[in-house]
Amino acid sequence: METISTSALITILIVLVLISAYFSGSETAMMTLNRYRLRHLATKGNKGAKRAQSMLERPDKLIGLILIGNNLVNILASSIATILGMRLWGDLGVAIATGVLTLVVLVFAEVTPKTIAAMHPEKIAFPSSWLLKILLVVLAPLVIVVNAITGTFLRILGVKSIHNNDALSQEELRTVVNEAGTLIPQQHQEMLISIMDLENVTVEDIMVPRSDVYAININDDFKSINKQVINSPHTRVLLYRDNIDDVVGFVHLRDALRLQSKNQFTKSSLLRAVKELYFVPEGTPLNVQLNNFKQNKQRCALVVDEYGDIQGLVTLEDILEEIVGEFTTSMIPAPSEDIFPQQDGSYLIEASINLRELNKEMQWHFPIDGPKTINGLIVEYLEDIPAAHTSMRIAGYPIEVVDVANNMIKTVRVQPQYYQAPI
Repeated sequence: METISTSALITILIVLVLISAYFSGSETAMMTLNRYRLRHLATKGNKGAKRAQSMLERPDKLIGLILIGNNLVNILASSIATILGMRLWGDLGVAIATGVLTLVVLVFAEVTPKTIAAMHPEKIAFPSSWLLKILLVVLAPLVIVVNAITGTFLRILGVKSIHNNDALSQEELRTVVNEAGTLIPQQHQEMLISIMDLENVTVEDIMVPRSDVYAININDDFKSINKQVINSPHTRVLLYRDNIDDVVGFVHLRDALRLQSKNQFTKSSLLRAVKELYFVPEGTPLNVQLNNFKQNKQRCALVVDEYGDIQGLVTLEDILEEIVGEFTTSMIPAPSEDIFPQQDGSYLIEASINLRELNKEMQWHFPIDGPKTINGLIVEYLEDIPAAHTSMRIAGYPIEVVDVANNMIKTVRVQPQYYQAPI
């Protein structure tokens, strides 16, 4: 060092600071890369992305290499700065050199390069990965020794795996979708979230209750049957004998209308056109049922409870509506036929409405882990069938029972303007 001129030492010191900045920036850039975008770019053939991805498969080697290089450079820079300080200011120069070098390293070799790398990780990481790949080969013996020592301490601390795990949980994936912003349109975000929620929803939650199932009693007068077929709002109609528990099967409206067009429409011909019944348990998750519909080549099924009693009807369209929303021919979603806004800000609601549909349409927060309708929710809450004009507050919403008939609550009034969040 004594034979090297002061100007040469200053030049070497500047170069060392720049090398330190390279290592610091490379570390931050490599560690802040979006692993999913990196994987996407690698599959598209981006060579820099491929190099970075391969190095990040063993982050312990990458970190070991960068820290070895950074520390060697910083130690050498400290030695040179000490020599320069002593040449320029004597014994006091050691303290001056330490203070100045600390400030220079912090500003130019740490904070500045790491900030730039955090803002533009791909622009820094992809080019630098080429040099890091070469250094990893050159310094391989030293890296292996350091990693062996580090690995021993990690095992003592109970860390068994040093491989990077990028797997996302369902909640983490939900957060990613919600924070995608304009990258994913709002409608698509809602669909993705709905798909992830399918496993948390059962067919019981979306089925048409047995009391609302459009079905035809095959023992009715034939003229009545003919009229019901013509006026059917559905393409598949359930046939039964006297009681819906004695079901015959489904008939496709297309088959019935073809028989009518050929003047062959009779009870016997209608029964011959019946399709086989398909039953599903009420607790089946929607993601499972969607796959079952596909495997069994079915589009609708009867929902039964643990005793085999029919509880309702579920169709493929019902599950699809959970993902994409209500099917409608209008661009403007049609208001629910069970919800009637009032001038005072309250809503008259049919008590048989499904709570999940009510929450979705009104952006309310009634509990859905118990009863499926407002009628069931109120009866469970009061543990009795209330009289008309009974009022209560459930989940923060003031509710008034408006009409009760046949041991069932028919209509309620909800006043969301007086909502109070539950404590």
